[in-house]
Amino acid sequence: MLPDHLVRTRSWNGLRPGDAVEIAGPAARGATWRFQAHVRNTKNGAESVEVVGGGPGEHHVRSFRPDQVFPLGGLRRGAPSLADAPQLPLA
Repeated sequence: MLPDHLVRTRSWNGLRPGDAVEIAGPAARGATWRFQAHVRNTKNGAESVEVVGGGPGEHHVRSFRPDQVFPLGGLRRGAPSLADAPQLPLA
């Protein structure tokens, strides 16, 4: 159970659990990731995005800053992060 000052939501900026995302940064290079949750610290305003995945056959849970999370294919296209340009639901 999380402390009261941490708010965890299962959707964020158009993402739902299991949606594929890309992560910017050397630690994430070559890995595949799926969105799991968004976490906000109400005491200090810090945010993180939980993802699950890693290298082939791995199932690690990691947290990244929202500005490191991109739509699938977004890094190659030069798209903004999901923190800067949320995806809107299609329906």
